[in-house]
Amino acid sequence: MNIVIIEDEGVVADELELNIKQLIEEPVDIVQLRSVKQAIAYFKKAEAPDLIFSDIQLGDGLSFEIFVEIPVSVPVIFCTAYDEFALDAFKANGIDYILKPFTRQTLDSALEKYRQLKKIFSADQTPQYDALMQLLANREQQTAASVLVYHQDKIIPVKLQDIAMFYLENEVTHLLTFSGKNYYPNKNLDELERLSGNYFFRANRQFLVCRKAIIDVSSFFSRKLSLNLNIPFNEKVIVSKGKAAQFLNWLAKG
Repeated sequence: MNIVIIEDEGVVADELELNIKQLIEEPVDIVQLRSVKQAIAYFKKAEAPDLIFSDIQLGDGLSFEIFVEIPVSVPVIFCTAYDEFALDAFKANGIDYILKPFTRQTLDSALEKYRQLKKIFSADQTPQYDALMQLLANREQQTAASVLVYHQDKIIPVKLQDIAMFYLENEVTHLLTFSGKNYYPNKNLDELERLSGNYFFRANRQFLVCRKAIIDVSSFFSRKLSLNLNIPFNEKVIVSKGKAAQFLNWLAKG
């Protein structure tokens, strides 16, 4: 069995590959691709695999762009933090989706659905990837006005415009305002990323940073980026190598 994983974060891709190999009993050959550009080049030359696992948001664009450029008539299981778009992807060409962070159980379920549907999967199916890209663009324009936080024995709203960053510390989600106040929101970082729209960027698994909080960016070890912030914060906020291009593109649009 031949599988392609399209994922810009190497750690995530390696974990996905390891779990796939443990769950599939037959011999499996897995190729990892890191970007839209690399995937397009690969599919132009290589034979179509049996199955594709693909993140939706890659460092240089959306994975939908790959399938618009190179029509691939094989099942796609999308890996994403955005459940509403995973469902739309499923209706188009993906046979299932995995919400990040994925679990062994969700991965096994997706593979089982592939086994059930591979005999009847239609090669004539026309994916609506252009429509999905438009849906994602529209999503970025829809943001929440406030985030609810816990403060003593009360739950209060904090305006999104007053929030400098969200971060994870000791498995607890924190909200830091520009005035230096620290709260505990009632949502995890994945949910906050969806709510905050294009005003915030997920630098890595630990930090979700507002554009207004960034003074400038410095080069860091191994092509990573270090953010210089206009708020007091002791820990370095690093953008991973795989997200660097996507981050710079996001920063330029501000």
